[in-house]
Amino acid sequence: MKKIFPVGLFLLFLIFLGGFFILKKEKLEKIPKEGGEIKEMETQTLGKVLIVLAPKNFRDEEYQKPRQVLEEAGFEIEVASKGVSEAEGTFGAKAEVDKDISQINVDDYLGVVFVGGTGAAIYFEDQNALSLAKTAFEKGKVVGAICIAPSILANAGILQGKKATAFSSEEGNLTAKGAQYTGELVTVDGKIITANGPQVAEEFGREIVDKLKNKPE
Repeated sequence: MKKIFPVGLFLLFLIFLGGFFILKKEKLEKIPKEGGEIKEMETQTLGKVLIVLAPKNFRDEEYQKPRQVLEEAGFEIEVASKGVSEAEGTFGAKAEVDKDISQINVDDYLGVVFVGGTGAAIYFEDQNALSLAKTAFEKGKVVGAICIAPSILANAGILQGKKATAFSSEEGNLTAKGAQYTGELVTVDGKIITANGPQVAEEFGREIVDKLKNKPE
């Protein structure tokens, strides 16, 4: 009897151990396989940002570099323009247009970015563009503009008392509309980000990302 008891105890231990591994295997089989849940997470974004382009002669880098920075940070981009399905840059860049500027619902976006280039002058007196800039600002969205595009913000009346920069040709207009023209490469004042040209397009994009993520200035 003294020899039988330890053997029985050992058999019970083996039964218990086998049951443990069976349960563990079942739990592991319920874990999503690689590429399942992870793939789903990759499709999620932090929100949408609208980039507004002139139908012709937008500045290529001022669109491409901020877009790349924003997408790499996890934001989804939609493009708006006026009267075209594809916008064309000064140096030949092509951009598929998602929505006409007359059809924008500001509530769909975390921010609105106006790209410069000579073609952006088409929006200086465009009521849809001016209304878009003003509404976005009033609703607390991040509003960005680069090169000559800050004049769109000035004409929309949202740079009154704000620090802003732009391409040098726009200094007079910004000042006349109440802005404090800084002449800086990039200027951030609250949720308004302005920049003076293509050479700082990437930095402009990073500042927009920081503001969208509520990082301090």
